[in-house]
Amino acid sequence: MAKQVIKVPDLGGADQVDVIEISVAVGDTVAEEDSLIVVEGDKASMDVPAPYAGKILSISVSEGDQVSEGDVIGEIETDAGDDSGAAEEESAAEEESEESSGDQPADESGQAEEEEAPATGGEEKEETVTVPDLGGADAVDVIEISVQAGDEVAEGDSLIVVEGDKASMDVPAPFAGTVVSIDVKEGDKVSTGDKLGVMKVVSGGAPAAKAEKKPEKKEAPREEPASTPAPESGATTEPPAAPQKDHSLERDLTAAAEVYAGPAVRKLARELGVTLTKVKPSGPRNRVTKDDLHAYIKEQVKKAESGAVGVGGGLGIAKMPEIDFSQFGPVDVEPMSKIHKLTAANMARNWLNVPHVTQFDDADITELEDFRKSMKAEAEKRGVKLTPVPFLLKAAAAALRAEPSFNVSLHNDGEHIVRKDYVHIGMAVDTPKGLVVPVIRDVDKKGLYELAEEASAMAAAARDGKLKPRDMQGACFTISSLGAIGGTGFTPIVNSPEVGILGVSRLAVRPEWNGQEFVPRKMLPLALSYDHRAVNGGDAGRFLTYLVSMLADVRRLLL
Repeated sequence: MAKQVIKVPDLGGADQVDVIEISVAVGDTVAEEDSLIVVEGDKASMDVPAPYAGKILSISVSEGDQVSEGDVIGEIETDAGDDSGAAEEESAAEEESEESSGDQPADESGQAEEEEAPATGGEEKEETVTVPDLGGADAVDVIEISVQAGDEVAEGDSLIVVEGDKASMDVPAPFAGTVVSIDVKEGDKVSTGDKLGVMKVVSGGAPAAKAEKKPEKKEAPREEPASTPAPESGATTEPPAAPQKDHSLERDLTAAAEVYAGPAVRKLARELGVTLTKVKPSGPRNRVTKDDLHAYIKEQVKKAESGAVGVGGGLGIAKMPEIDFSQFGPVDVEPMSKIHKLTAANMARNWLNVPHVTQFDDADITELEDFRKSMKAEAEKRGVKLTPVPFLLKAAAAALRAEPSFNVSLHNDGEHIVRKDYVHIGMAVDTPKGLVVPVIRDVDKKGLYELAEEASAMAAAARDGKLKPRDMQGACFTISSLGAIGGTGFTPIVNSPEVGILGVSRLAVRPEWNGQEFVPRKMLPLALSYDHRAVNGGDAGRFLTYLVSMLADVRRLLL
């Protein structure tokens, strides 16, 4: 039994990486290649494997730490301590000898390299660079060429950037040297084993890189320990070291999560509890940035605030599936106006959170219409147009005073009701940019001419887009009239925090029985929707009956 120190292997050129997960605990028994910790670099999360089988004696790093190549990860107790130690000593000796002369053999098992190194004696030699193992992908796209012919590159420097299904990854130089040619271009698709180009390397250094540095120098550190456990099975007997590096790329492609983001961004996402796959990237090659995270958080906060209506919350309704309508025929996609988007969100929130009930009735406004037409000339002299709207406003205000159960709102705590001692009524207006609801204040205190003038001015301001936010706030009740458009009835959606809304449809002349005969009467269809949490059916019945009586006989408005 021997105690071995486990260190961070070559990080492929990265100065530091974050420790994002500790995979083992002190006392655990691990096999060679079992994951000890998970580190995260600029583009990928990678496992750091156990270089030997044995028992974990200590772990010297914690989640959130930053580590560099050579840092101590911990200690492990192994059965092959002497051999492993010898291997490490021999490995160190080999590195020193290669740096000083480049002509010493790695060990007895490296006869081929021993013969090759002195034979070439530091002469330059061209080496073909191929695409490493792609982790099961048939082909990946070349999205960036990082070097050009004539460039000097170090081992591990990026040659090209490829993009698989879930990540963009660098393909590193397998050894240091000069780029002779790059045989692929941006937009090409490449597969495992395809030729990337040719590099010119010092022949004394290239075999050493194959014999020792290449197994040790990997895109991900899993393969580095494979050359250190014992010289008799060391990497010197594995000249095709590229497959070892291939495996690291495979791990990178599969372990790089589902987004392209650096360690700082991933750490911030973990601290904020954000799933990166939900964040829309804006960086180069769809890289997620910190600004993207902040924008996502702001968007979620806005959605949460807009969805918090009175009592309760959203119902978690599943999102509608995306449909490509162009498959059925020609389409034209245009952006929704801001008003349209706000209206859509508001209506969806209200419909999901408010238990709606709608009651229907018809108001006989024959006398009201006769009176309105008789006042038409006088109204024109005052510079106003006397439409049915001011009569509806006045009748609704009277009903709100007579049946105050409708002039309330539910408190946000869900345990109180707010009763209002004012009567402000919203009036839905159809505009070119969407539906808006200006509010007419103190309706119960104003006369018909004043209401007609104010309603006309508000409607004009709405159509011209000149309403201010205050002009659309504070309503106790809303009237939505489709009389000029048509229709025999509809169910309006309550505009929370109001608890009621009156839908008015098109006037129709119908025969009505007066006890002796059928006579033509002007009947106005009404639909009253209300929030059943605040208003019960009896209250709604009394409210609508009172409203109908006011419209049937406008003289009652004087009482």
